[in-house]
Amino acid sequence: MTAPRSGAPLSALRRIARSRPAAAAAEHCDMCSAVIGDDHRHVVDLQSRALMCACRPCSLLFTDEHAVLHYRAVPDRYLSFPGSAFDERAWDELQIPVGLAFLFRNSVQDRMVALYPGPAGATESELPLAAWDRIVARTPELAVLRPDVEAVLVRRPARPGPATDTVCHLVPIDACYELVGRLRARWRGFDGGREAQDAMDEFFDRVRALSRPAPPAGAA
Repeated sequence: MTAPRSGAPLSALRRIARSRPAAAAAEHCDMCSAVIGDDHRHVVDLQSRALMCACRPCSLLFTDEHAVLHYRAVPDRYLSFPGSAFDERAWDELQIPVGLAFLFRNSVQDRMVALYPGPAGATESELPLAAWDRIVARTPELAVLRPDVEAVLVRRPARPGPATDTVCHLVPIDACYELVGRLRARWRGFDGGREAQDAMDEFFDRVRALSRPAPPAGAA
């Protein structure tokens, strides 16, 4: 298990998560330098995994999923999956050691990656690809995950049991880095403390509100 590179994704998440003073200078598109608002889009550099701020016209240049491109636009869809999509068996197969993680497919290296938010940012671990394929075979709805730009975000209940399911969503990758930045800024002690837990609850409440049920496998 290795810590992620401190440059590309983490420098971008600091920009996403930082508090902006009232008179902050306007942000600009990293591609054309146009002025952009706080609700701007992002694109991913597939080689470096850097997140780049983009205006809408620039982001639209990189939305074709089938084109061979150096960049990919981060979509804005949020989907929810039943807790059974990521059950105890899945946690064990993927050897995830903590209760909060996001998983995405790195298309350049053709592998699944998991990142675990914590006090130092995010710890990165490669996942057994065969194990992920088995999970998708059991829950084919997960196959809608788009490489590089979307992640499966999972949160395990503090006390697993029949009445508490794992929370499982598909979210834009930049939302995951936003969560990493929030938790890093608020983490106290061994388990994060009350402030980090409240930030996590608030984030998942927003994700729930934005999510729609994942379509059946094979649906458009």
